[in-house]
Amino acid sequence: MIETSKIAQLRRLLHSMEESLGLVELSSTERDVYYAASELSEQDRIVRSDDLQEHPLINGVAKPTYFRALKTLVKLGYLHHAAGTKTGKYVVDLPSE
Repeated sequence: MIETSKIAQLRRLLHSMEESLGLVELSSTERDVYYAASELSEQDRIVRSDDLQEHPLINGVAKPTYFRALKTLVKLGYLHHAAGTKTGKYVVDLPSE
């Protein structure tokens, strides 16, 4: 029971952080894709779609769902296409409010 309580506290903290960043408007899959892209972008500014699909947060997400989430994130400005590309490579961005 104590472990569940700690998880609940972490989840509440995460939700609060997501609210402050404006991420609550995203679906859970969109958030996971954004989180994965953010983590991968720490290593290299440009994130490859192939690398995103292999990330543990994306594992098990159906390809059509993944690509819809990716498209939404680009449309909303959370990701944008890397210079000189139309697909496959993205740069993480936090849209201005």
